[in-house]
Amino acid sequence: MIRKTLSAAILLGATVLAGPIACKMPGSDPSTEVTPGAGVGIKLAAMDTSVKPGDDFYGYANGAWMRNTEIPADRSSIGGFYVADQATEKKLEALIAEIVESEPEAGSDAARVKAYYQAFLDTETIDAAGIAPIRPELDRIAAIADKTQLAAAIGQTVRADVDPLNATDFETENLFGVFVTQALAGGEVMPYILQGGLGMPERQYYLAADPKMAEHRAAYKTYIADLLAAAGVPDAAAKAVRIYDLEMKIAQAHASREESDDWATAKAIWTPADFAAKAPGLDWNAFFQAAQLGGQAKFDAYHPAAIAKLSALVASQPLEAWKDWLAFHRINQNADVLGSKLDTLRFGFYGKQLTGTEQPRPREKRALAALNANMGDALGKLYTAKYFPASAKAQVQQMVDAIKAAFAKRVEANEFLAPETKQEALAKVKSMNVGVGYPDEWSDYSQLTVAPNSAFANKQAAQKLYYAQQLAKVGQPLGKGEWWMNAQLVNAVNLPVQNALNFPAAILQPPFFDPTADAAFNYGAIGAVIGHEISHSFDNNGAQFDSSGAMRNWWTDADLAKFKQTGKALADQYSRYEPFPGLNVNGELTLGENISDLAGLAAAYDAYRSSLGGKEAPVIDGLTGDQRFFIAYAQAWATKMREPALRQRIATDGHAPGNYRALTVRNLDAWYDAFDVKPGDKLYLPPEQRVKVW
Repeated sequence: MIRKTLSAAILLGATVLAGPIACKMPGSDPSTEVTPGAGVGIKLAAMDTSVKPGDDFYGYANGAWMRNTEIPADRSSIGGFYVADQATEKKLEALIAEIVESEPEAGSDAARVKAYYQAFLDTETIDAAGIAPIRPELDRIAAIADKTQLAAAIGQTVRADVDPLNATDFETENLFGVFVTQALAGGEVMPYILQGGLGMPERQYYLAADPKMAEHRAAYKTYIADLLAAAGVPDAAAKAVRIYDLEMKIAQAHASREESDDWATAKAIWTPADFAAKAPGLDWNAFFQAAQLGGQAKFDAYHPAAIAKLSALVASQPLEAWKDWLAFHRINQNADVLGSKLDTLRFGFYGKQLTGTEQPRPREKRALAALNANMGDALGKLYTAKYFPASAKAQVQQMVDAIKAAFAKRVEANEFLAPETKQEALAKVKSMNVGVGYPDEWSDYSQLTVAPNSAFANKQAAQKLYYAQQLAKVGQPLGKGEWWMNAQLVNAVNLPVQNALNFPAAILQPPFFDPTADAAFNYGAIGAVIGHEISHSFDNNGAQFDSSGAMRNWWTDADLAKFKQTGKALADQYSRYEPFPGLNVNGELTLGENISDLAGLAAAYDAYRSSLGGKEAPVIDGLTGDQRFFIAYAQAWATKMREPALRQRIATDGHAPGNYRALTVRNLDAWYDAFDVKPGDKLYLPPEQRVKVW
C-alpha cells in the first residue's frame, strides 16, 4: 500500500467488473443511439439501474458488482486495481515460465530473475536451513556490549530499509528510515532521516482506545512470543514483553499521521553536530558510520521531534530490551525466507489478524512479489519489452498532454488567484515531467550476485545494492526523470520535489485504460488517474512546492487563505461520511487525496470534452458520453473490503474508502446535468456547497 508523503500515490483499491446489459438513462435521445457494446469500456452488468444516480451514485454504478463479487480468500479487498494486478500477474507468470524453461545468458537480468525466483520457491532448502542464514546476525546482536555498539547495530539495519515509498510512509521496522532525494527546501540531494521502529502499521495501533485496536495489541504480543519461540530464541515470552513495552514507548514518541503529512514541519536541515545537540542519547557518530553516512554533512530531519524522542529512548531504555527488539525485527522482516513455520506465523498476524485475509497467497505469486520488491527494474524491463507496445505509450502520453493543458486552462480561468500566484502555478504544471510506462534509464544489476539456492542471501544482497544506489545520488543533481515505481506495478505517483509523475505500464490496461475503448471511458478512468496525479502537485501539501521542487510559499496571503477555506469545506464534506456507526472518514487526513480526486476529475472531464472537438458524443447503450465518463470514474473506485481492513484504512490511511472517492462527482456541475440530479435527491448539493478546487 502506497501513501502520500514525499511521493503521493493513488492507492491500490477498487473494481472487478462484469459484462454489458442494456439500460437507459434520463436525457438520452434514441435518434442518436449507436450499436450497443463495442468499445464502450464501462461494464454495464456491474451496474444497478434500479438505483437512482442522485441518491446513491456508487450503488448505481457498482450495485450488481457489489452483490455478486466475493473477496478471494487470500485477499483483504478486491477491486479494479485487483483486476489489473491479476492481469499483470498472469503476464508475469507467462514471462517467468519462459525464463525458467530457457537458459538465459550468464550475468543477464533474465538469469538473475530466474535464480531469484527459483530460490524463493525452493521451500525445501529454505526449511532445511531454517534460522541458520540469519544466525550470524543474531549472534552479533547478542554480543552487543554497550550503547555505542547498539547505535552501530541500529545504523546497520537501515541498509535493509530500501522501499522508498514505504520508507516515507513512516512504517519502517527499523528505528530510523533513510530516504534520498532533494531536500524539501530545494537545492541539494541529501539523505532524509525518518521515524520508525514499530511492528504494527503505525502509532494508532498502540495508542487508540478502539476495542479493535486492543484486540490487535493482544494478538501482537502473542505473535512476538510465538515468532521468537519458533526461531529458537530462549526465554521468548519474557523477551516478547520487553519488546512490546519498548514499542509502546516508541509509538508514544512518534509523530502522528497528520503531523507526518504536514511537510512544513519537515524542512529541518541538520548537521551531524545538530543530531548530537538536538537529539542526544544515541551515539550518532557510530550510527552514521554504520549506515555508510559518516561523510555526510547535511541531512533532512523529516521528523525532528520524533528523532529526538527516539534517540532519548536509546539512552533511557535497557540495553537488553533493545537487543531483543533488534533480534525480533530482523527475524520478522525476513520470515518469508527463514522457513515455513515463521512464514505461517507472520501471515497469521499480518494477514489474518490485521486485515482479515483468510489464507496466504500461493508461494509462486509471492515469489513474483518478492522479485517486484527486490529486483523490480530487472523484471520490469523484461515485462514492458513483451507487453507494453509503443502505441499504447503514445496514446496515454497524448492524454497526459491533453489533461495537463486542461488543468492549465482551469488555472488561467481562475478568477480568485492573483496574477503572481497564477503565474507560478502555470509554470509548475507546464514544466511537470511525466513518465509513461517505464523509465528512460533502468537500474543496473550487474553487481548483484544471485544464487538459485540462497533465498535469504539473495534478499539481503538486493537490498544492499539498492541502498548503495540510493546513497550514490547524494550530492548529485536531482534526476527529474527518476522513477520510484516498478513498470509492472498497478499504481501511479506524484513526486513533488522532482515536479514529476510516474504512470507505470501495469496501470495502463483495463479496467483503467483500453486503447480500443470509447474516449468517455478512457478519460473517466485512466484520465481521472492522470488528473489525480497532476493535481497532487496542487493539493494541500503539493501546493507548498514550486516548479523547481523547492518547498516555499509562492502564494499571496489572500490566495492561500481562500485555498485553505476551500480545503476545509472539502474536509468537512468527507468527515460526514460514516462507514461504521461512530466511525467517520477523517476528512483532514484524507484531504490531499480528496483534493486530487476532485481537481483531477474536473481536468479529465474538460480534456474529454475538448477531445470531442465541439461535438456531442454518440449515445451508446442508452448512455450519453458524459454519463459514460462519470460511470467509468465510479466503476474505477468500486471496492469491497473485509471489515478489519476497512477499519484499518479509515483509522490510518490518507485515502478515503473507494465508495466515498466515487462521490467526488457531487462537486461537479456536469454530473448534475448528466444524470438530472435535482434538489431532494440524497446526494444533491446546492451550487454554493459544491467545492471548487482549481
